[in-house]
Amino acid sequence: MNLKSKNPFLNNKSFSATSARRSDQVHNATIIDYNQEMTVSGTINKTFILFLLLIASAMVVWWMAFNGTNPIVPAIAGAIIGLILVVAAAFKPQYSGYLAPGYALFEGLFIGGISAIFEVRYPGIVIQAVGATFVTFGVCLALYRFKIVKVTEQFKSIVVAATLAIATYYLISWLFSMFTSFQPVHYDNSLMSIGISIFVIIIAALNLFLDFDRIDKGAEQKMPKYMEWFGAMGLMVTLVWLYIEFLRLLSKLSSKD
Repeated sequence: MNLKSKNPFLNNKSFSATSARRSDQVHNATIIDYNQEMTVSGTINKTFILFLLLIASAMVVWWMAFNGTNPIVPAIAGAIIGLILVVAAAFKPQYSGYLAPGYALFEGLFIGGISAIFEVRYPGIVIQAVGATFVTFGVCLALYRFKIVKVTEQFKSIVVAATLAIATYYLISWLFSMFTSFQPVHYDNSLMSIGISIFVIIIAALNLFLDFDRIDKGAEQKMPKYMEWFGAMGLMVTLVWLYIEFLRLLSKLSSKD
């Protein structure tokens, strides 16, 4: 079984289809404009832009929350619209230049709202989660760049399988909790729940390696420039997931004190 990246923005189907179209253009063109090709540096720049947009909108909701506004409304709205933009970009990566900034802005509403809620309950938790996310990102990037961790097909298969298992578990647990009195084990602060959170964080971190690899491959295959937005958006999706999981883990640890 040949499993690929779980991340909808960095899956091989989208990149392969785009690469095929790009290949046809290269063979049929007399002059090639290399400024219109995807590069790693260009993807990094766009990731930084998306990060700034996300932080800006998150700070707005954060400020509103600590000035008496209920943050749950913008958080839910941001999560729903962000998900819609994720799906749209997965099917239409050529529009990523518009969809990616929109995703960052709306996802920032979600991050800002959720962060404010956690901060009220567990003061200081947000800065800890942010720090943990950045440290994890930095470590994973260093391990990838120095080729300490190599992204092989077997590595991809294991990470994708684990990610799909987590997504399935979360979905089933959510459905059961919505329509029954069932309380998922990962909702409490038991040792098993903490163990689950640690496992999910590890898998989220491993997804970063798949993201790095796919961005590198996209640049090597000389994909169109808009794929920089596509790759940057996919990386942001993983970072948001990682941050939320750190919030969950730290809240469980704090509630045990």
